[in-house]
Amino acid sequence: MSAADYQVVIVGAGPTGLMLSNLLGRYGVRTLIIERLHELIDYPRAIGIDDEALRSMQAVDLVDKVLPHTVPHHMVRAVNAQGKVIAEMAPQTDEFGWSRRNGFIQPLVDRALLTGLDRFPHVDVRLGHELLKIEQTAEQVVCTIQDVDSGEVTRVTAEYMVGAEGGRSFTRDWLGANFEGVTLPDRCLVVDVADDPLGTPNAIFGADPVRSWATFGLPHGIRRWEFMLGDDEDNELAESDAFVRGLLTDHVRGPERLNIIRRRVYTHNARIASAFRRGRVFIAGDAAHVMPVNAGQGWNSCIRDAVNLGWKLAAVLNGTSSPALLDTYEIERRDHVRGMVELSVGMGKAFASRGRLREVARTVVGTAVEYLPPVKRYVASMRFKPMPTYTRGAVVRTEVHKSRSILPAHGVNRSAGRLFIQPKVSAPDGAVKLLDDVIGLRWAVLTWNNDPRRILSEKSVEALERLGAAFVQVVPEVQREWTAANASPGITVIGDALGRVKKWFDDKPYSVLFLRPDRVIAAECLAVEADRTTEKLLDAISYLA
Repeated sequence: MSAADYQVVIVGAGPTGLMLSNLLGRYGVRTLIIERLHELIDYPRAIGIDDEALRSMQAVDLVDKVLPHTVPHHMVRAVNAQGKVIAEMAPQTDEFGWSRRNGFIQPLVDRALLTGLDRFPHVDVRLGHELLKIEQTAEQVVCTIQDVDSGEVTRVTAEYMVGAEGGRSFTRDWLGANFEGVTLPDRCLVVDVADDPLGTPNAIFGADPVRSWATFGLPHGIRRWEFMLGDDEDNELAESDAFVRGLLTDHVRGPERLNIIRRRVYTHNARIASAFRRGRVFIAGDAAHVMPVNAGQGWNSCIRDAVNLGWKLAAVLNGTSSPALLDTYEIERRDHVRGMVELSVGMGKAFASRGRLREVARTVVGTAVEYLPPVKRYVASMRFKPMPTYTRGAVVRTEVHKSRSILPAHGVNRSAGRLFIQPKVSAPDGAVKLLDDVIGLRWAVLTWNNDPRRILSEKSVEALERLGAAFVQVVPEVQREWTAANASPGITVIGDALGRVKKWFDDKPYSVLFLRPDRVIAAECLAVEADRTTEKLLDAISYLA
């Protein structure tokens, strides 16, 4: 038992802190989350949740609480000043088990995450408490916090601390990290309206050279509009009733009758902290990086941070990995965050910038999208969105085994460092479920066809069992019952109910995967190389024998 009051203290009850608290709660980690406000923020915020984030909600058993506040397959169309569609983003893929693009109401989803903490007696929540001071020793972090109402000051200790208190992070300043990047010159007015006067689904980006705009159909009868502001339109003017309703005149009849529930001016930043960690103290989410809203990835990037850091903290705290594993958090997240920031800035320049030259460029791009099918498919499926691909950190990049029985063309199709798919499969009892629900929130050795225990040595099996790994054998559905009857003890036999797992392996040079708890493929190999790859993996995750 640790001498510290908590194993982890989290500062900030935004999406990052709430997601991380739920993950640590599921891992049994004694956690305290504090938040300066008495209630979660309820003004206009993120409206896009992607498939990766929904998979994370599934991981903490809250996806059923989140889905009622979403619009699956939220299509986005970009139009020019004449209303002609110049691009359409309507991905239909569900490779990770969920719709790739979804509209959502962030305050309601954040509330579901907060309520989810009630499940864990070992997770404490203190709203209305502010962090005043951070002190660090070799063994623990000392946090001085204050009750904002009574003024009472207390000190709590933890083995680790995570600052997730947003863009003006006290913790980031304590780290001594610079918030590198730029504040973009353009400001945006966001208006949320109840009793949606249009009622149409999906979203439209209006790439008007005079004033770009966007509108979004959201759950529960909410309609959002966003308008670019001019340099001469200050925030007070922009948030005034007359100005807001004047802007809406071209979009809906009778704007004076609209039920406007929120309005707010936003300034867009594109910044990444120069460091994500100092000793036992980390930053995550908006404390570590902020980006424009154009790609809808700010909130989702916060969730990715929490998922990446959560399982690593748990592994160190439960004694299976050394603290060196925590170094991989920044290594893995920084490059992907940079890609998301660049995407967000680029989309803003493409669809939300002024000027006739930009309008000409958009027309040219729109023509290419319309008449070049490959380009149209690329845009529609959102393949321009960079997926997390970790080339360094808690991953093993193996060389392709040279064999005449392995097609050379498949050698380029390596997947270590990427998320594994999540199709529907047949569980051992025959019930069709999503893959993660069968495996659980843990490590997994997943093989196509082979029995994992028969290709691994006793030493490898013992080490993987200590990690809490599941041993998963995937076979065609027609083989499931026979394979289960003949499998080694402790093997989870899964039937490839829809053939999507086999399809994934069809053009890969490997048949054995080592899946991390966050479903990133940590390593891959052929069956004959399973033991050697296990050794490399244990080294990469700083395994404590």
